Amino acid sequence: MLPFSYTIDEKMIVCFITAFLVTFTLIPPIVRIARAKLLYADPNDRTSHDTSTPNLGGLAIFGGVILTSLIFFSFRTFPKFQFTVAGLLIIFFAGFKDDIIGITPFKKFLAQLIAVGIIVVFGDIRITNLHGFIGVFEVPYYVGVLITVITVVGITNCYNLIDGIDGLTSSLGMLVCFTFGAWFYLIGEFNWAMLTISLIGSLLAYFFFNVFGKKNKIFMGDTGSLILGYLIAVMAIQFNELNIGLSSPFTINAAPAVSIGILMVPVYDTIRVFITRIFRNLHPFTPDKTHIHHYILALGFSHRRSTFFIFGANLLFIIVAFLLHNLSTTLLLLVLLAMATVLFYIPIIIVERRRKKVKNN
Repeated sequence: MLPFSYTIDEKMIVCFITAFLVTFTLIPPIVRIARAKLLYADPNDRTSHDTSTPNLGGLAIFGGVILTSLIFFSFRTFPKFQFTVAGLLIIFFAGFKDDIIGITPFKKFLAQLIAVGIIVVFGDIRITNLHGFIGVFEVPYYVGVLITVITVVGITNCYNLIDGIDGLTSSLGMLVCFTFGAWFYLIGEFNWAMLTISLIGSLLAYFFFNVFGKKNKIFMGDTGSLILGYLIAVMAIQFNELNIGLSSPFTINAAPAVSIGILMVPVYDTIRVFITRIFRNLHPFTPDKTHIHHYILALGFSHRRSTFFIFGANLLFIIVAFLLHNLSTTLLLLVLLAMATVLFYIPIIIVERRRKKVKNN
């Protein structure tokens, strides 16, 4: 127990400040260590940067979230978080190894499966209801486990793969955490709300160095993107589960579709890229520059402006999802997918036409 008496609002503010300060304090020494040990992210076929940059920002994000959690969270009143952290440790070490010496996709996938197994078996964090999607509501245990595995592994890798330009993954992460966190707060799920605010604090500190840093510029690496995607996946599952039978003015009727709307940019972009690569007879994880941020950069926009536009698009999906949450889950999902298809393919078509014109000339 803390030696001070806090209101929930004061506690959330302190959580935010603590996570921010811890991450902000950790990044400069991590940059110095990375430079001393030559731990850089070098330019390649997937990245959009042209200089080698330290890529251990995920260490600072992890430190900010974990230290804040250990100080302010009670596993007795927040038992599911204990197992969330256990899974998070598996994800952290897999990402850290990948950033340092590399790891095979199979081992990374295995680590994610173990993390999901921990939260499902020990924490009972799993999907039990599809809220009427294609007419399905409650699902059998093992079906729910399978959907949970697909959800967590899928979302985790979506955030890993979209981490391609300055500020993009962290800004989208803050937007998603704020959205889930505000809803958790409104329905009285303050423990989950504090987790989101802690992650926002850490991401904001990282965002400062990633976007505006010169001497201490840093990337979050696989460590950061994987733990971010993992935690967001757990939040999305809780968002769906807490809406089952919820009697509140803030009940979301089409919760699965709304949660997909909240995560639309990384989810849609990853699925689109995978399908495109498969049709080109390539492995889905083949590195290339076909993500949406690559196309927006190709239009001539800077990293910051590209991040701003993509952030705005994700915010639009969130607004539409909440405004139309009384639609059926299936119908709302179709609306969001149609929106995404239009918004995503406008820059893609423009860039491809330009390239074709240049090639013909």
